[in-house]
Amino acid sequence: MRIISSLLLSLSAVAALSGGVAHAATNLVTNGNFETTTNGSNKQLSSSIVSDDKRTTLSGWTSSNGNDGGYNFVLNSNIANTWDSAIWLKSENNGWAKSANGGNIFASDSQYWPGVLSQTVSGLTAGSQYTLTFDSALAQQVGFDGANSGNYWQVVFGNSTQNSSALNIASGGFSGWNTSSMTFTATGATQVLSFLAQGSPGAPPFLLLDSVSLTAAVPEPSTWGMLAVGLGLIGFAARRRAVARA
Repeated sequence: MRIISSLLLSLSAVAALSGGVAHAATNLVTNGNFETTTNGSNKQLSSSIVSDDKRTTLSGWTSSNGNDGGYNFVLNSNIANTWDSAIWLKSENNGWAKSANGGNIFASDSQYWPGVLSQTVSGLTAGSQYTLTFDSALAQQVGFDGANSGNYWQVVFGNSTQNSSALNIASGGFSGWNTSSMTFTATGATQVLSFLAQGSPGAPPFLLLDSVSLTAAVPEPSTWGMLAVGLGLIGFAARRRAVARA
């Protein structure tokens, strides 16, 4: 009976961890692809909902530099390299590519009144780890020349800060899209997630952001290995006992 009880407990542990993996697929970030806006896209962001046709806000997010939305934009990556875009990004012979989603992207100039993009995330478990992933790129605005170096996203989640890898481009260049992954430990049920463009002085360097996702961290492979070993030992012990009784 003891072996059966141990086996049941182990199976329960596997089921619980399996539930954790299923939960990991749930994105806790609202509007992580920036597709939902309050006043249309391809516009500069405001710190609050406005009726100005030239401004908009991102649902679930707040953009602010303390006074206004900052020099932040929601662009359509399908036209971001054309004169129809609110910010016309260079694309000639530089490998320009739209984001993987092919829709809206967040854009911020680290050198000209950048605003913090933030969102309050709920449904967290204090002490649990969460994985943050996002895509980023560095591009240059048409009409300006000069190399840009050391541009990155400063990410704050609760009381923890991490930086994405620095992106660099030659004059008129494009960095290509890069995926970043960070692990944070929650300290409460609700925390603020924020992004701020940082970089060295240069010709208008626009940092681009898309596909923001925050999920419960998946158990390490070693955890599954230990469970498998444990179940194997229980099975072996049960077999020995059965042989001994025979």
